[in-house]
Order: sequence, then structure tokens, then C-alpha cells
Amino acid sequence: MRFDLTDLRLFVNVVEAGTLTAGAERSHLSLASASQRVLGMEETLGAALLVRRKSGVQPTEAGHTLLQHARRVLDQVERLRAEVGAYGQGLQGRVRLLSNTSAMARHLPQVLARFLAEHPRVSIDLQERSSVEIVEELQAGLADLGIVSDAVATTGLACQAWVRDELVLLVPRGDALAARRAIALAEVMERDFVGLASGIPLQDLVAGHARRLGKRLAYRIQVRSFDALCAMVEQGIGVAVAPRAVLAGRRSHGLKALPLRDAWANRHLLVCAREGSALPRHAKLLLDALLAPGDGAT
Repeated sequence: MRFDLTDLRLFVNVVEAGTLTAGAERSHLSLASASQRVLGMEETLGAALLVRRKSGVQPTEAGHTLLQHARRVLDQVERLRAEVGAYGQGLQGRVRLLSNTSAMARHLPQVLARFLAEHPRVSIDLQERSSVEIVEELQAGLADLGIVSDAVATTGLACQAWVRDELVLLVPRGDALAARRAIALAEVMERDFVGLASGIPLQDLVAGHARRLGKRLAYRIQVRSFDALCAMVEQGIGVAVAPRAVLAGRRSHGLKALPLRDAWANRHLLVCAREGSALPRHAKLLLDALLAPGDGAT
């Protein structure tokens, strides 16, 4: 496929402007050159990309597909320019770190703050993923380090234990369940729940285990942070599954954390890298910081 960035940028500009003339102007091309480029893309693909009318142009189904990919490619190019350009401004290294929800929310911030303060010319690309997705991306060489639950298979990765990450059931202090010493998810399937927003990995984990029990949890409300989740449980809106660590350093007199008897809830977090591949120097420095005594390492 003989497309270049000018072709892709032109196509996006034409669709967004609504006319070939305006798209050509945005792309700093003559109308004749722009028209020829669009025709060349259509010939290469063997499909019409635009419906041409007197009032302007609209993308065909093939054009919509090209538009999505063109935007994605152009966005990646801009990110590439920004990241490479940062080295010219004094950046020495960048580490791509993937983390599950629990580590992202409670375990990582202090360690990363200290690391970045000690290494002012290093940046970290931190992204939240499910543990399964993190393993897949590490195996594919798409990240330097990942923090995952020990409940997932980590074939092909070199992993070290980091912190205990027990999941508990949060209930209001005045709830009848608060008298319990421990509980299983199956015992509270009929209760109202407070959950995290759909798509957050921990939320997907809990929902998946509920489905394995043949139920769907009834969520009265879903929120995007653990602080909000705790506040909603304190107000009696429902119960919630969360890492015990979310209570650390938080005034939570209105909450009771019940250990979950389910095996999947008694977990550890692992710091992982691709097995057999040498880590870049700055990724190795970050790994050492994560595993340093007193920084959460078990």
C-alpha cells in the first residue's frame, strides 16, 4: 500500500472540512494535487472512499474505515515526535510501565514519586491494564515492566513478588454483615453493590467471578475512584469489593473490611519483565526502586 503521511492527513482534513477544496487548503495542497492523491488512494484500495456531491463530500464505508486508521496513525506519529523530541530537550530515558488497578491506585504513587525525583531526566509512561493484558503486552515486547496479580499465568516472564494485595468486602459499620469475621462472594450475591466504572480491570475481575457463580451483581452506582467507592459504601448505598490497601491512610470509621474466603481474593502482586531480554538501563533502575526494602517489596 503506497500511502504516505501527506495522503492520510489530507484524507482526514477533507472528511473533517466536508469538501475537497477546504481539505486541500488545510493540507497546503493545490486542489488538483489533492484530487489526484485521493484518486490514487482509491485506486490502490480498489474502493471508493468518498461520495462526491455538489454540497461536498462524505466518506463511504471504506472511507470511514480509512479515516479511523488514518487518525490512529497520525496520532502515533505525533506521539513519536513528542517522545523522540523530548530527548533533544534533555530527556535521558523513558520507561513503559503497565499496572493493574490496585497497584495503580495505592501501591505505586509514592514509589514513582521518589524515583522520578531521584531521576529528573527520566519519564515513565504508566498505563492501566488488566493483569491478563499486561502479560500479553510484556510477552509481545510492548512494555518494559508490568505489575500483575499472581492469579494469572506468567509464562515467558521473569517475575518477582512485590506486595500482598488482599481483596476484601467493604460494608458499612452499621450493616448486619459487619459482625462477620470473613465472607465469600457467593454469600452476598443478592446484595446491592457499589462498583468501579465498567472497563476498570478490577471491576471486570469481580464481575467475571460473579458470572462464574451464575449471577450478575446489582450495582446501585459505579464510580471511577476508590475514594468515591469507600464514601458510597459508608453512606449505606451498597457493599463493595476492593483491595484492603485502599483503607491505608484513610479515615474509614464508617467501614468494615471483611476478608473474602474466595481463593482469587487472596493474592500477591508481581513485578514482571520479559524473560531473557535485557532491560534498558532506566527500566532496570525502576525495577530496583520497586523492589527496594521499604518500598513495598515483600
